[in-house]
Amino acid sequence: MLRRVVVLLLPAAGALFCAPEAQLLVLHKAASTLGFYSPEGKLLAAVPVGRHPHEMTLSSDGRLVYITDNGTMRIEDAGQGGNTVSIVDIAARKKVGEIPLGEFHRPHGIALDAAGGRLLVTCEAPDRLLIVDPAARRVVKVFETQGKTAHMVALGAGGRFAYVSNAGSRSIAAIELATGKVRLIPTGERPEGSVAAPDGRRVYVVNREAQRIAVIDTATHTAAGEIATGRGPVRVGLTPDGNTLVYALIHDEAVEFADVRAGKVIGRVKLGGRPVSLSVSPDGRRAYAAAQDQDTVYVISV
Repeated sequence: MLRRVVVLLLPAAGALFCAPEAQLLVLHKAASTLGFYSPEGKLLAAVPVGRHPHEMTLSSDGRLVYITDNGTMRIEDAGQGGNTVSIVDIAARKKVGEIPLGEFHRPHGIALDAAGGRLLVTCEAPDRLLIVDPAARRVVKVFETQGKTAHMVALGAGGRFAYVSNAGSRSIAAIELATGKVRLIPTGERPEGSVAAPDGRRVYVVNREAQRIAVIDTATHTAAGEIATGRGPVRVGLTPDGNTLVYALIHDEAVEFADVRAGKVIGRVKLGGRPVSLSVSPDGRRAYAAAQDQDTVYVISV
């Protein structure tokens, strides 16, 4: 299959397509702003947020975007980091508030539990998963992840479990949100991004230094298999039909595609930079891969 790549020269750390307004939201990690771009790559606005933002997620109604203000540029950097989540109004293109996280610093991964009306936020200092009430703007629950460097988080189907990648201890923490019970699932070296299947039966975790995608059975919380990949998988998305994994390869400077049922790679698009983030559009037609060091977002036809 021929896949088309469009290159947008943007100061990018992470990118998210906002369909209602036909615009691309891009985190400028070094500049500590959220950029609003046209689909053609024209900067429409840059909104100041917290220091060195890393990840973001939309509210269920698409009006707001929540951003983790990590406070450091890279996972390897020393320092206490930040302890807030910025809130930006998309229509107004304005920061409208922030959520204080108190003693919990270096927030990184973030996901929305739309049914429960809450945010899930990982913090790396100390390593915790926070449950945040975005309306009240406060932390309401705290869970230990029983690992090192709580990095990314994915919410399982039905909202019963959260899956946190312990990037520094080769495991995924499956956390039952009602009880706080944790089941540690061994993965590969440096687990990072993850995504849950639409039917809720599997969670897929990319392992940056193992060149593997771990396949997790959510019924037993055990490894159900693995998919070999190129070098340096860091972020992963899934097409809406649940059939194709799309993931960024930081070491190979590429985006790769894997067939879920066959359990193997079915395609690759070579980029001109090292992608550190990836998101798939809601209709599954496009993937957006941000290369931080090159200030570039690659738009890829899936």
